[in-house]
Parts: sequence; C-alpha cells; structure tokens
Amino acid sequence: MKTKLIMIEGLPGFGKSTTAQLVHNILGELNIETKLFLEGNVEHPADFEGMAYYTKDGFEQLVSSCDAKLSRMLIDEVTNKGDDYFLPYRKMKKALGSDLPDALFHEMMKNDIYELPLGQHIELITGKWDEFAKKTLVGNEVYVFECCFIQNPVTMGMVKCGAPKEKVINYVMRLAEIIECLNPVLLYINQTDLAFSFKKAIKERPKEWSDGFIDYYTSQGYGKALGFKGLEGTLRVLEARKELEAEIYDMLQMQKRKIDNSEYVIDKYRGELVEILKDYV
Repeated sequence: MKTKLIMIEGLPGFGKSTTAQLVHNILGELNIETKLFLEGNVEHPADFEGMAYYTKDGFEQLVSSCDAKLSRMLIDEVTNKGDDYFLPYRKMKKALGSDLPDALFHEMMKNDIYELPLGQHIELITGKWDEFAKKTLVGNEVYVFECCFIQNPVTMGMVKCGAPKEKVINYVMRLAEIIECLNPVLLYINQTDLAFSFKKAIKERPKEWSDGFIDYYTSQGYGKALGFKGLEGTLRVLEARKELEAEIYDMLQMQKRKIDNSEYVIDKYRGELVEILKDYV
C-alpha cells in the first residue's frame, strides 16, 4: 500500500523543520508529488492553526457586537458544520491588517481551538484528522507534516492542561487509528543533549519566541503544578515530555524510525534521510 503521509516529530531545536523540508525536497527529486505543512501553517489540512471556535449562538453574539462592515466580514469568513462555527482569525488578520480591529482579533483569539477545554478540543481535532484521512485516501499526493501528530497532543494535554498520561496517550492513539488507512511513516528526530539543543534554539530564535515558550511551559498545566520556573523549569518539563513521547513512540504500531540529528552535519544527515525514505516510498 502506498504511503500517503510522512510525519516528522521531536522536541524543540531537534531539527523538525529542517528534516521536514529535506524530506519534501528528496521526495520531489524522486518525482513524488508532495505537500509540505510546517508548524504554524494556517492552511493545514489536518489541524486548526489560528482558528477560533464558536457555537451558533456564540457566533451570532459576536456578529451582533460588530458594526455592519465587520459583521459582513465575519459572515463571509466563517465556516460552519452544524452548530460548530470556525473563524480563521489569524488568516484574516494577515489578509486584512488594520481593517481587522485588534480588539476583535483578541476576542477571537480567546476562542482559539487550542484554548478550549481538552475534551472539546480533542473531539474537534480528531474530526479534522478524520476529514483529512478520508480526503487524502483518494488522492495521489504524499503529505509531509511537521509536529502536529505527537507534539500538539502532548503539548495541549500534558503541558497546557496537565492531563493524566493515559488521556494524552489515548489522544495520540486515536489519531493513529484514523490515519492507519494512509499507511503513514513516522520519523522521530532525536538529540543526545536536550538542554544544549534547546539553548541553541533560544540563541538562534527571537527573544519573543523563547519568552513565550518558557511562559507557556511553566505558567500552566504540568509545569505550574510542579512549581517549575524559568529556563531550568522549562527544561524539566521538556524532559518529562521527552519521556512521554518516547513511551508513545514505542506503543505506536506503524512504520517508524528514530533518527539522531546531534551532529548538525547537513550533508550527512540528508544522506541518511535518502536511505531511510527509499525503504518507504
């Protein structure tokens, strides 16, 4: 059966984005049609990135709170499935700029699908994955996803909500069952020194990224419950996340490979990926 989905997972700074781009390029050189979706892509076919959720009543209240121009804009942009209403607020902000007032943008941000209660969030996300799998099954493209299969459920479940380990594991296993029909391949990127890799990422990325990341990991859920603070507290949460992801990886019954990316030698690493991909595509 043809593989139609390749998923790249691993911790921050381990090289997921680089790996996903390399996989996309290598498959292209093999004349395989691919679609690459990196973390943060608002067009993601299996995830909700920058998407606000409303019930029918909630959306109608939002519309009624705006003037005629903004109300029309919201109605034009919303997608509904029954009583579930979805607003792509980040995509709207990028397209409209100052025409989308900051107050309205922040109001929609509060309803982001990643801000919902965990149970409701899981139902919406698994529904999205189910739609993707059914649609992709009849196509010819190979999709390459960065981080949304394991990272997002673990980050939402453990890091943000402090949910029991079993609930997080069941979440990922539910996604795995949905995509089984796509004969997926999981490439999990490892590094030998988590602290070194994360601190390297901090140096290379904007301060806003590291400040936001540390706050996210220590001000809520797992980190907050254990009283973790600052960079060192964030590293302790990441260590716990690494352990949980390793347990999930071992449980998954799919094509999978762990790849060590500790050396940061791009040509050697690319060659390893070429050989690995030959086994699957």
